[in-house]
Amino acid sequence: MFLSWIIPAYNEEERIEKTVRAVGQYLRSKNFAGGFEIIVADSASRDRTRAIVRSLQDRIPGIRILDLENRGKGWAVKNGMLSAGGDIRIFADADNSVSPEQFDNFLPYLYTAGQERDARYDVVIGSIEIAGASITEQAQWWRRILGKLAKYVIRMGSGLWEIRDSQRGFKAFGRTAAEYVFPRQTVTGWGFDFEILLIAKLGGLRIKEVPVRWVNPPGSKVGLGAYVSALMELLRVRWNAVRGLYNR
Repeated sequence: MFLSWIIPAYNEEERIEKTVRAVGQYLRSKNFAGGFEIIVADSASRDRTRAIVRSLQDRIPGIRILDLENRGKGWAVKNGMLSAGGDIRIFADADNSVSPEQFDNFLPYLYTAGQERDARYDVVIGSIEIAGASITEQAQWWRRILGKLAKYVIRMGSGLWEIRDSQRGFKAFGRTAAEYVFPRQTVTGWGFDFEILLIAKLGGLRIKEVPVRWVNPPGSKVGLGAYVSALMELLRVRWNAVRGLYNR
């Protein structure tokens, strides 16, 4: 299989159908040799998320649901990545804040087994902090300030200073990279993004940031508590790195 598209979801009944349809339409239009799958990694949603996805399975080929415990977004992404079969595996947020067709800009950079490595990368991530990115911001002012501050704290504290935007929910991995990174992932909450990138860096994998058009819709589930949790997870990740956990 060429591509696995993973969507972590929790109580997404209001937008999951629109998101899956958009992803399915994009993937069908590409006619990837080897085919694709769409994995909705559902964290024990208490609304109609799973029922809506199941209703789409007859109309959009390649969709499957991963029924998981509610242990955080990082847990959903980890399980989605490890259950995937694609030579390329991408996870993208359930609100499609980065539209699916932007994956076209990732493909030329991604390395998969059997190719000449040359200028290709193991991990390609979306970024709003490099030239060429654009932002449509609908979040509250305090979220924007906290988000900007959090990026600098993460860059300084994680050992990922060269990565300008570690937190965007649009990241692609080659098969080998995914099978190296995600078994080593320990953080299951909001801080998992910087952990998986640090694991990749320490493992000698090549990481590329690509500018994206990002629409930040209202109704974000990232509250003040998420920033506090991410800070605690940042300390945990640094300790894991110091004691060599990610190199085992």
